[in-house]
Amino acid sequence: MKIEQYISQLLFRYQCVTVPGFGAFLTEFQSAQLDENSHSFYPPKKMISFNPFIKNNDGLLANHLAQAEKISYEIAVNSIQNEVSHWKTKIQEFGSFSVKNVGDFSLNSENNIVFIPIDQINYLTASFGLSSFVSPAVKREVYKEEVEQLEEKAPIIFTPEKRRNYSVLKYAAVFLLSAGITGTVGYKYYENKIAQETLIVETNVQKKVNQKIQEATFYISNPLPAVTLSVPEKKLPYSVVAGAFRIESNAEEQYQRLLELGFKKAKRLAPNKHGLFPVVYGSYSTYSEAHKAMKNIQKLDNKAAWLLVDEL
Repeated sequence: MKIEQYISQLLFRYQCVTVPGFGAFLTEFQSAQLDENSHSFYPPKKMISFNPFIKNNDGLLANHLAQAEKISYEIAVNSIQNEVSHWKTKIQEFGSFSVKNVGDFSLNSENNIVFIPIDQINYLTASFGLSSFVSPAVKREVYKEEVEQLEEKAPIIFTPEKRRNYSVLKYAAVFLLSAGITGTVGYKYYENKIAQETLIVETNVQKKVNQKIQEATFYISNPLPAVTLSVPEKKLPYSVVAGAFRIESNAEEQYQRLLELGFKKAKRLAPNKHGLFPVVYGSYSTYSEAHKAMKNIQKLDNKAAWLLVDEL
């Protein structure tokens, strides 16, 4: 049974899709890109990588396969194992194989697996409908050179004019300047006079208002009831997952282990739609905070820890 299409479907919705016994496909957000050499613009996308050390069955792929094919969970697990065995045989015999709509696998000189993701599909749903495009370069320098060439070919010739007698205009300008200065001084005096009178009136009015306020007595016979404001709970959509268990007692055992290790933010989540009981190291409000915590946990405690994003 081919499982490539089910891996591709899950990559649209999750950041980690584990293939039991083989490895995990991880996605990471990449912002929009600009290639200055080719003048190409690329929309935001999910970058796909492969981690061969995450092999534990978290139940995500098996449950999705069981629901899609309408088979039991055990049969789905066996189908995944058969497909993984087929992949390993192909890479040992031919040195490479491809997972449709995901990427290509090959062996390097040190016999290690090398993964090259596919570029044709953008798994970031927020970028649906956006595609890359090429914008022609703006040729500003070319236009500048053309203008300079035209100036060289057609130089501007200045023709001197006959000098006129401007003595009368000079005296007229002096007269207008003097009249303007006199008018300005007079206007400033008038403006200051109006401002002083206005200030006196406003001061008297303010004194009367303050007197009325002191004499007044306010009484509310029917006061309004107190209003209680409820602050909405802060959403923590990003969680670092320690594991998802089919048996609840196993989930409780893992939860108690995390508390003993000092992970105070550890908690158990409600069973998901696949019937699994998730246990997380902690939940966070931003992706960057959760991603940083996941990297530290992978170094200190669990290399297989992965990031869960709740649907908003």
